[in-house]
Amino acid sequence: MTVTANGLDELKALAGTDLGRTGWLEITQDRVNAFADATSDHQWIHVDRERAAAGPFGGTIAHGFLTLSLIIPLFGELLAVKGVSMGINYGLNRVRFPAPVAVGSKIRMAAQLGAAEDAGVNAVQAVVDFTIEVEGSEKPACVAQGVYRYYV
Repeated sequence: MTVTANGLDELKALAGTDLGRTGWLEITQDRVNAFADATSDHQWIHVDRERAAAGPFGGTIAHGFLTLSLIIPLFGELLAVKGVSMGINYGLNRVRFPAPVAVGSKIRMAAQLGAAEDAGVNAVQAVVDFTIEVEGSEKPACVAQGVYRYYV
């Protein structure tokens, strides 16, 4: 279920809110290959199924940065900020990739809205803690803290 903030004041009032979890998203070899093409990162652990089958993960895995990039569409399932002219990705405070994402596995994201404070005139900066979970795994694939700015 998407949490909606109507304007900056409502966004600030949501500070500390657990935004819940997204639906599951399957990580396909086609998605991994497309990311490899977009980033020119064709390391064999990502794109060579035969070699990767004999490698340390038993098959191909998603790029860590692919997993991180999926925060963008997944976050939209959890929070909608209305009544603003724009929202921007301001950066990341920290990112870790504790476990690989095997091709064919499913991921989902949990998010917690931390601080949401004024950032100048007509702007709010929000800090969000993200955890990308892998179905059936105890360790997360990615933990990250994102920083966003919303402007009216």
